Amino acid sequence: MANVTRYKTSKGETRYRVRYRKPDGTQTDKRGFKRKIDAENWAAKRVTTAKAEGTYIDPQAGKATVGELGPAWLAKKKLSTKPSHYRTLEGAWEKWVKPEWGNTPVSAVTRETTQQWVTGISQGKTVKDERGNEIVLAKPRSASVVLRAHGVLAGILDDAKKDRRIPDNPARGIELPRKRRKKHVYLTAEQLDRLAGSVTPWRRDLVLVLGLCGMRWGELIPLRVMDVDLEKHRIYIGVSAPMVGGVIIPDDTKTYKARAIMYPVVLDPIMRRLCADRKPGDLLFEQPGREGMMIREWGNASRDDGWLSVGLRRAGIPGHLTIHDLRHTAASLMVRAGANVKAVQRQLGHKSAAMTLDVYADLFDDDLDELSERMGEMLARENVGKMWANEVSRAA
Repeated sequence: MANVTRYKTSKGETRYRVRYRKPDGTQTDKRGFKRKIDAENWAAKRVTTAKAEGTYIDPQAGKATVGELGPAWLAKKKLSTKPSHYRTLEGAWEKWVKPEWGNTPVSAVTRETTQQWVTGISQGKTVKDERGNEIVLAKPRSASVVLRAHGVLAGILDDAKKDRRIPDNPARGIELPRKRRKKHVYLTAEQLDRLAGSVTPWRRDLVLVLGLCGMRWGELIPLRVMDVDLEKHRIYIGVSAPMVGGVIIPDDTKTYKARAIMYPVVLDPIMRRLCADRKPGDLLFEQPGREGMMIREWGNASRDDGWLSVGLRRAGIPGHLTIHDLRHTAASLMVRAGANVKAVQRQLGHKSAAMTLDVYADLFDDDLDELSERMGEMLARENVGKMWANEVSRAA
């Protein structure tokens, strides 16, 4: 049972309070209503009905701030995500979420303020000086940055909702920017061969293996001699070693699943040379001059003065290329060789064939042309085309 009473503020203004008992029997109240009807409606919805339906939320619980709940959410994510992903979440929390929402009670977060915050990160912030000149206070950020920051806040509020601190999550359902997929760069087999011939010999092996097999960089560098089956032309991928804060950290693969992939026969001499006279536990690829050390070649390779960019110029290949683009090249060469979607999915380590089709939809455009021709030939054999032609002539 809830009671609505009137009271006077220190300024002499009339306000209404709702006195009620919580499910545990303790008494509390909610103040500040300007109209009696508002107090009565709040009491009916948030107290009487909520207690009857078992959805009652203690207003005191909603006073916990985003800053107080954030560390617990991050600790939970640290248990369930890879170190590389956790680092991006922690960075988004420190840079975007904590400064803006750290002192805000979760019950005070609204859809409107969340939308304004997201829009501000996406579009940046500017002001005009006395002369009307625009001064940039904050640069516009990419969709990836915005989505990651929003995801951290929304995740914290999801937990607050589950813990019955708030009735709903105001961060869900707002308008968010869309990620624009970067156009893939595909090398032809001839270009890949030229690029491999334009870099140092030990990097040549890296270029050819990545460009023909399609594994991720983090899957390549921790490979051991024992992961190569020279007779079946297979490579076993069970570990990934991404760079986290400048440190290589071996971990599970991106999909948490091990897989065996093929390598084409043309790589057989390279694989046999890399495995020759070596122990099963030795790294397949090592940092030159540092035995037993994984290669650190990721970010700097694609800089204008990086070895990959220099190799492209020497090979006379226009445009910009990253190490990850060699994975796209492998996908395109597999499709051109006639591989079906499931084979490409398994080789690349995608979660599903649908994901492969989504990422590389442009590679399968030729399939539609071929399908059109084959259906035309089938319909011609069945004389369906002539029948439709007669129907059209009669209609005319």
